[in-house]
Amino acid sequence: MKRPKKQTAQFYDSLFDALSYQSFYRDRLTDIALSCVKWKNLPEEIDTRFLEWCLFYDGMAIFFKDDITEKFVCIQVMPSGQFNMYRIPKERTAYAVNGYQNSDLNENNSVIIYNNLLRKPSVQDIEIYAKKLTNIDLTLNVNVNAQKTPIAIICDETQRLTFQQLYQNYAGNMPFIFGDKGLNLDNVKSINTQADYKGEELNKLKTDIWNEALTYLGVSNVQYQKKERINTEEINRSMGGAFASRRSRIKARQNAVEEINKMFGLSIEVDFEDEVDKIDNNGYNGNEGVEE
Repeated sequence: MKRPKKQTAQFYDSLFDALSYQSFYRDRLTDIALSCVKWKNLPEEIDTRFLEWCLFYDGMAIFFKDDITEKFVCIQVMPSGQFNMYRIPKERTAYAVNGYQNSDLNENNSVIIYNNLLRKPSVQDIEIYAKKLTNIDLTLNVNVNAQKTPIAIICDETQRLTFQQLYQNYAGNMPFIFGDKGLNLDNVKSINTQADYKGEELNKLKTDIWNEALTYLGVSNVQYQKKERINTEEINRSMGGAFASRRSRIKARQNAVEEINKMFGLSIEVDFEDEVDKIDNNGYNGNEGVEE
């Protein structure tokens, strides 16, 4: 049976919405991930944004000094050759989209920077959160629309197109809907779907998932839903997961920085970019609203 053109269009419209929502959340979370690590004293030729981009998508990047330009480089890397006893590749090939490639790198003239202690990228995990948030938003849209048109219309197949057009006028908020005198209403029935409004529950779930994603990224967020003021101890407990998550990412970078500084005589530093020291239950920075 051939699918009607209108149903096909509706399918692709809903698919486009799903992909758009997922892209929206993926981009937001990726943007946060790329901006929450602070590098200090890096050589000016190093692009910190691209450095974090490599770590986020590839799980690793390589730092070395180019023999020809005599400048430091930090770009994508492909491990090659054997591994040492700590499962770090002895030989490495650096590459870039402009065709640059350096396959003469090893443990003695380059350092691999890993994204975390698992040496894995973050993009797959962010994709999971983007899918969860998308699913909630799509469900919320369906639930909200059900409040506007909580009915199902049953009619003869011969009149389906007619009632579909009338229903579109109804959904489009037309104050009056006109039908010709030949419109047969004898075999028409409507069923009230009585869809309960779940907006508050879905929005709370979305907030919980969003905060879970921020916690995964190591970003401070207060998840308490209390009307009264919260104290510092409660805030610190609520942020424990965020602090634990950031530790792996920062530790992996600090280990690499220690090797880089030793190998090239630099003084690079890296830490987490966190402008929030204390947050009260209303979301304000500083000590206001926080009980010691």
